[in-house]
Amino acid sequence: MVNTDNVEVGIVGCSGIAQIVHLPILAELDGVTVTAVCDADIAKARTVAKRFQVGSAYSSIEKLLGNPNLNAVLLCTPNHLHARHTELALEAGLHVLCDRPLGTSREQVAQTLRSARQAGRTLMIENSHRFRPDAWALRRAVSSGELGDIFHMHASWQRRRARRARVSEWRRSREYGGGALMDLGVTNLDFCLWLVGYPAPERLTAYLPDHGGDGVEDTAVVLMMLEGDVTCSIEVTWDLAAVEDRHSFVALGAAGFGSLYPFVIQRVTPGGVVDVTPRLAPGAENIYRASYRRELDYFLGVVRGDREEPLPEEQEVLLGIVDACYRSAEEGREIVL
Repeated sequence: MVNTDNVEVGIVGCSGIAQIVHLPILAELDGVTVTAVCDADIAKARTVAKRFQVGSAYSSIEKLLGNPNLNAVLLCTPNHLHARHTELALEAGLHVLCDRPLGTSREQVAQTLRSARQAGRTLMIENSHRFRPDAWALRRAVSSGELGDIFHMHASWQRRRARRARVSEWRRSREYGGGALMDLGVTNLDFCLWLVGYPAPERLTAYLPDHGGDGVEDTAVVLMMLEGDVTCSIEVTWDLAAVEDRHSFVALGAAGFGSLYPFVIQRVTPGGVVDVTPRLAPGAENIYRASYRRELDYFLGVVRGDREEPLPEEQEVLLGIVDACYRSAEEGREIVL
């Protein structure tokens, strides 16, 4: 691990998430310096470097990895570049926080995980939803058995149609890992599986219509059976005709239920149904930004050696599900895993 109180980080890809979330938060954290940024658009990289007072700007990850001062990188590049960029950074001896997902297929992810094992460096996937205090409270209620055995989960992320024009060009390409399933669906799939300990998927059916004619799905509906007779349904879209985006999540258990948006936990007692929703400490920033802050702070702690983090082996399971979803939609049938 890094034997220093100051971690030097490089940002690969000067996308919106880098400019709106990562760079501003890192600038506020102690013990970390953003030493370099890179982007294929070198003018953008230089503009971002100047705006955030970053010392070096490069036009490629290969050039950035030549910077001898770096300890870690954050990868904010299109989906189809995640696996290759992760492997390059690991081979350069750096720790990696990669935007989700790790790759665009199970085979690709398996190869990248092999590289990570050989490199002996930290590899984390940007799953900020796992760092939300309400998500953690719900996970504790599930793992403690407070809700009884979970038998069904449903997660939905509906993005309003007005934002469609701002969807990046690569997200409209299946080759580059685009489509609503890859853009929004992997987050909901990961959350459901993470909540209950990542049980093995057994079979699924997926519907992936392309209403907008982009060549990729703008809506994804997935029905899945998990090990232990747990059912799971996922619904995401870029095509919501509404003023605001909509999110929902619910977990149904034999002795109660839990939800997010809003955060509620209720369970059955001999005297009736009781609301046991814990009170969360109020924060000074919204829950989404706060979750990114916790995740970045956690990653830096792993890099320093303050804590250990296992490799994200579950990414292979997750991308296996994504592969099966595309097969199901293309072949019009249920896929047994």
